Amino acid sequence: MGRGGTRVADSDGSGVARLLARLALLAVVGSLLVLVLAVGEGGLLVVGAGLLGLVACAAGVWWFVAHRGAVRLFGALVAAAAPIAVVVLFTYKGLWLTAVFLCLCWAVALLCARAALRRSRPERSSRATPASPPGRPVLIMNPKSGGGKVGRFHLVERAEGLGARVILLDPDAPADVAELAREAVAGGADLLGVAGGDGTQALVAAVAAEHDLPFLVVSAGTRNHFAMDLGLDRSDPSRCLDALTDGEELRIDLGDVSGRAFVNTVSFGVYADVVQHPEYRDDKTGTALAMMPDLLLGDGVGRLDARVDDTALSSQQALLISNNPYVSPDELSGSGRRSSLDDGELGVVGIRVEDAAQAADLAVRGSQSTGLTVMSAQRVEVTAETDEIPVAVDGEALRMPTPVVCTLRPGALRVLVPRDRPGVPVPVPPVRWRRIFALAFGGDEETG
Repeated sequence: MGRGGTRVADSDGSGVARLLARLALLAVVGSLLVLVLAVGEGGLLVVGAGLLGLVACAAGVWWFVAHRGAVRLFGALVAAAAPIAVVVLFTYKGLWLTAVFLCLCWAVALLCARAALRRSRPERSSRATPASPPGRPVLIMNPKSGGGKVGRFHLVERAEGLGARVILLDPDAPADVAELAREAVAGGADLLGVAGGDGTQALVAAVAAEHDLPFLVVSAGTRNHFAMDLGLDRSDPSRCLDALTDGEELRIDLGDVSGRAFVNTVSFGVYADVVQHPEYRDDKTGTALAMMPDLLLGDGVGRLDARVDDTALSSQQALLISNNPYVSPDELSGSGRRSSLDDGELGVVGIRVEDAAQAADLAVRGSQSTGLTVMSAQRVEVTAETDEIPVAVDGEALRMPTPVVCTLRPGALRVLVPRDRPGVPVPVPPVRWRRIFALAFGGDEETG
């Protein structure tokens, strides 16, 4: 994943990709044939009822999230009843077999299409470079992070046994971790590392980048998105410490939001407003549901404007800026991946949904919906009607003066990773049927 690697084509992979693309198109044709053959027996009713059920479910979710009281209750009932009603209709009309065949054909089409796209993506040659073991590594560990992973996996003892100096944070005495990192550098540290959440990782990574020192990520946080996209072991954070004796180095990009570093994402709008509340940490769902009606439809609700390079976005309810783009905006909820951390671009996702109709449009059309904007950029400037806005930087709740400017520092961070690590699985790309058609009938393969 380091900078300057090449992409290599695999002729066998291309042949398999072509076969899978043809199978995907064959499955699409099969679903159309099922429809044609079942027209007299309600084939079109299957499609119409399915789409209507999806629209009703999306509208119900919107009413549930954006309202309170009787409207919220009604929305919950609609969202739950819509899929049940569709199943009942299919059973009553004797259409369940047609519906099952259609679903199977479409599922096979999507599976084959995604497999074809994954196979057709040229693999990157390794961009990692050999690294010598550090002489004076210093690791900062948060014992509360990830529900106590530092203690559970004996990370302090393991790190000290490998020659590292460990700074163990006191949960009852908040510390300036960036200042601790600077003091470690002044004391002769030749590597900085963190066992903690992504917010802490970003603060110490900024100090490492400032002094051009290698940085070690120990996946001891809750979700460990940064570690995931580095290909580290998230189930056993102690394996990350293997890099101290048998590691290699990656050079990746580092995000910057008005002078503060970020490794994953910067969020503005609805999510940033919610995480400002202290009760969010202990009751995420309850806090979000209590606040959403005011944030989405309340009087005087704030909206965001942004300039994404030379493109203007207006009246957005939420903006998410990422250090390199995510493969698909549909995957931002927790399992989404970035295919690279060194492409030198910010990912930008903007959301604007004002009513149930727009929510239904988003559910049906996905990334093609007018309520969703997906872009990449070098610079994003976010403004609002207020002098200061809430911002969530790698999940940390902050407030920043407007305008807030997000940029990227290409190749600014040296990351030391274990030579033996799980690696990053090839992300599942979004299905684009023009690309599938081109693959199936000899279209040009991606080469760079």
